[in-house]
Amino acid sequence: MKKILIALLFAPLMAFAAGGSVHLDKWPGSVSDKPALQNGAKLFVNYCLNCHGASYLRYNKLTELGLTEQQIKDNLMFTAEKIGEPMRIAARAGEQKQWFGAAPPDLTVIARARGSADGSGADWLYTYLRQFYRDETRPTGWNNVIFENVGMPHILWELQGEQVLNKDRKLELAVPGKLPPKEYDQAVSDLVGFMVWMGEPMQEQRKQLGWIVLAFLAVLFVFAYKLKKEYWKDIK
Repeated sequence: MKKILIALLFAPLMAFAAGGSVHLDKWPGSVSDKPALQNGAKLFVNYCLNCHGASYLRYNKLTELGLTEQQIKDNLMFTAEKIGEPMRIAARAGEQKQWFGAAPPDLTVIARARGSADGSGADWLYTYLRQFYRDETRPTGWNNVIFENVGMPHILWELQGEQVLNKDRKLELAVPGKLPPKEYDQAVSDLVGFMVWMGEPMQEQRKQLGWIVLAFLAVLFVFAYKLKKEYWKDIK
């Protein structure tokens, strides 16, 4: 029983670390879509933060998504009392280590860490969270197409429903979930978007600053070129 619990605990980390050439669907989201990121934060808090923390991100950082501190306190803060506290899980790491043998992995930078030659971390997460199917041979009753024999249970199954593999080894929706397939895909996209954002909250500002620097260098090049021509015009 203890081995099964440890396997479930570390399943996400093993899944994220898995390699191999797999087909990844392109993540359709964007970190500039604030309403989508807000929904992703809600999904993360309700479905992921139960076991896995985001301890490198503080709750007050979520104000950059367009949320007020009161909205954060009322809707997203279930494991902290002060708005400036990190997004930790309720259980202490020492307690979890005692219960399961090790503390669960933190997910703050998982989208960045999972990037590989197969695609971005966002593409992998978006594909992974939509490829679970029922497999009664597994301890959790679930398996995953892009990570065979994964130990992680399908935490979003109530939203997606239950998928099965048909004779052609393709997924079919056997039991509908609370969300239609397109809406579930959008929910996963929002969740992945939030994980991408929390791995680097300043990435939009960084990209904007990069374009400003490039524009400045382009203008500087024009003046430098004209100065060079003026300086060397009498030299043959």
